[in-house]
Order: sequence, then C-alpha cells, then structure tokens
Amino acid sequence: MELRLFFDRALGASFRDLALGEDPASPYLADLLTRFARTENLFPPGVETPRLETVVDMLLETQRVWREDTARFQPEREVVVRRHIGDFALFMTGLFRERVERTASASYYITQGKRAYHFVSEHDRASARGCAGAPLYRRLADRFERYVGVLEYARKVHFADPPQHPFFRLNFG
Repeated sequence: MELRLFFDRALGASFRDLALGEDPASPYLADLLTRFARTENLFPPGVETPRLETVVDMLLETQRVWREDTARFQPEREVVVRRHIGDFALFMTGLFRERVERTASASYYITQGKRAYHFVSEHDRASARGCAGAPLYRRLADRFERYVGVLEYARKVHFADPPQHPFFRLNFG
C-alpha cells in the first residue's frame, strides 16, 4: 500500500473513532505524515547548516530572513519557515510528545504551532496570490489541539509497535 494512502486511511479511521467526522484538514495531515516520514523533511527547506532542529531555531530563522544586509533577503521565506514551524510542532506534539517534553514544553510547541499557522493564514489571505490556503491554515491554527489529539490517537492505535508475539522477536541475521 502506498504510504500516503496508509496515512489517509489511518487518519480517516481516527477521525471516525473520535467522533469528529470528516475533516477538511485530514488530507493535509496525511500529506504532512507522508512528507515527514523522510527524516530530512523534518528540517525547513533551503537550510544547509546548522540544521534547525527546534522550534526556537526555526523562529530565529524567521528573523534572519529580514536582515536587509544579507545577500539572501527573502521575506517570502518567512512564510515557508512559519508553515514548517506549524507542521513540525503539530507532528512532534502529536506523535512524539514524550520527546518534546524532554527537550522543551508541549504547550510551547502548541502555542508556536498555532501562531505559525495563523501567520500563514493571514499572509495567504492578504497576499495578491489569493487566499486558497488561508481557510485551511486558519482551521489548523484554530483546531491545533484537536489535530494533536488525532495524531496521538492514530499513533497509539494505527502506528503502534508490533505485538509481543514471539515471531516479532526472531532475529533473521
């Protein structure tokens, strides 16, 4: 089964199990999980070194793009980084909350994720490109905790470790 389809089905089942019905953000969440299944995608595009591994690092990157004295002045890059902050915060708090709690605070990640999606929503709404993505990012900001809960549920139910059956403990090598 294709990975994207697997995530789409797991999330659809999770929304139904949690009595949340069909949700327009479900395809976005499936895309997010598919994208972040490759660990190199956990880091914002266009960053060579040092890698931005925390929300704080990514927030500092949003400030760097506004330095006019650099040759790489790219205000549009802030939107890309902010979207990535929202995605990263949602992914990490939904699937790896324990790791987030060891290194930071889940509430901090949730706050920053909501702010990031709100920024992207407002930028898309105000931009000359139109507002096609604005309602989705606004929904992600407004219902951030709900989506964290859906990802947590999906992890526990659909992405659980293999059962403790003796077959899974065999060593083939």
